[in-house]
Amino acid sequence: MWSLILLFEKKLWNFVVLVIIYGNMESAKGTFSNFSWLNEPSEWSLSNDVLTVKTDNKTDFWQETWYNFSVNTGHVYGLEIKEDFTMEVCVEAEFTTLYDQAGLMIYVDEKHWLKAGIEYNEGQPTIGSVLTNQVSDWATGEYTGNPKKYWLRLSKVGGVVCVKYSTDNVTWTLLRLSPFIIADKYFVGPMCCTPQREGLHVTFSNITIRSPDKDILHSN
Repeated sequence: MWSLILLFEKKLWNFVVLVIIYGNMESAKGTFSNFSWLNEPSEWSLSNDVLTVKTDNKTDFWQETWYNFSVNTGHVYGLEIKEDFTMEVCVEAEFTTLYDQAGLMIYVDEKHWLKAGIEYNEGQPTIGSVLTNQVSDWATGEYTGNPKKYWLRLSKVGGVVCVKYSTDNVTWTLLRLSPFIIADKYFVGPMCCTPQREGLHVTFSNITIRSPDKDILHSN
């Protein structure tokens, strides 16, 4: 009887240590527990660890480049993480209007962040990313899979972020490898915006957070 209690206490203590090291490891089980909003949308719901969002009007994240404006109104349902991590999520949406977008974001402050995922541009859904270090860049390309449902993986190790996407949750393709600011903590989670309209319905599911692989660039 006493040995069983001792074993339980030891396992519980180990669990607490893991929470401290990796942030909120409850999320490794596939739950949105302890997530919170940056720019909470007017309409959203969370049921059985499936997040459904309807975007507000003219929401976006951007800093200066080409358009000469700054905006920080997009929706992110995120978690504060202090250590290296890998986050994965399944994204479902019907992108129809210029700049409709949904994916993942790692956010430090208004001038330091990275967002990645599918964005509607040039009459079609494309896959891309925006890295902001004071000002924003934008890298985008053709998406050959079904844009209505895809998977995204974002990993951070030290001062490097690696983003991969998958059309089937089996094979993962590199989207971006980039330097990223080192900070005390990072706000990370599903992101969506509609700079030209309101009402993009997005579903995020199968959220996972774990410690990153040793080789985030070449691991599948």
